[in-house]
Amino acid sequence: MTLYYADTFVLPLPPGHRFPMAKYARLRGRLAASGAFREDDFRVPAAASEGEILRAHDAGYLDRVVRGTLSPGEIRAIGFPWSEAMVERSRRSAGATVAAARDALAQGWSANLAGGTHHAFRDRGEGFCVFNDAAIAARAMVAEAGLARVAIVDCDVHQGNGTASILRGDPRAFTFSLHGARNFPFEKEAGDLDIELADGTGDDDYLRALERGLDETFERAKPQLAIYLAGADPHEDDRLGRLALTARGLERRDELVFSRLRSAGVPVAIAMAGGYGRDLEVTVGLHAATILAARRILG
Repeated sequence: MTLYYADTFVLPLPPGHRFPMAKYARLRGRLAASGAFREDDFRVPAAASEGEILRAHDAGYLDRVVRGTLSPGEIRAIGFPWSEAMVERSRRSAGATVAAARDALAQGWSANLAGGTHHAFRDRGEGFCVFNDAAIAARAMVAEAGLARVAIVDCDVHQGNGTASILRGDPRAFTFSLHGARNFPFEKEAGDLDIELADGTGDDDYLRALERGLDETFERAKPQLAIYLAGADPHEDDRLGRLALTARGLERRDELVFSRLRSAGVPVAIAMAGGYGRDLEVTVGLHAATILAARRILG
């Protein structure tokens, strides 16, 4: 397997910005030190091409991002100031999920050590998301590999509203989102399967909901590839999460997802998605545990 990273492309964020950009390089360092991976398992991805991005995004929006002509309102919605580094990082992160999906089809699984930018819509960005890497990768695998069905299993605590909007009505894609009912985005989009959770939901109730959702996803979608947005933000100490999963609960979540995929013979591309813990090292550890669970269960 290959673990793709774009953390060397650093965004110039203002002091006090709440997005924990530093977690990505620390995640790579944590995994490299774990002993579970070789040095050559880590790779910088190519940037997503214009053609790949345009399968999921509007040409006018892509042009405004690349040229730096986004309106002030569009930039506020994204949450990052525009820069050439922002464009390059966003394209590389989308490219990482595309590459991970290709590798998953060939080898069983692969991962983007960032990604999960599921709030990006066809014609706009939102919530720290510029390009929707899951939608781009799903459409790329349909076009390149001739897949008839890709399932996106989104366990970030926030609904994958952009993914649901982009892929709505596409018979080749199935979107399953398990998320907080009262959390951002406050106006949800209708995906193929949405399961909403009350504030304070803990391990056991969460895992029962996830198992029910996976059952329905496999029954309805019969996927040939899964794209899994893991998300560390259901954790009890996440600043933006509002759920109450323990670290062990999140590990059980990952084990359940990977075990079901392995049993069904479905390859998986993993993206990290959100994680905004009060202690950055806790968040890094939760993301690392997802990748280590994949290594342990998927090989």
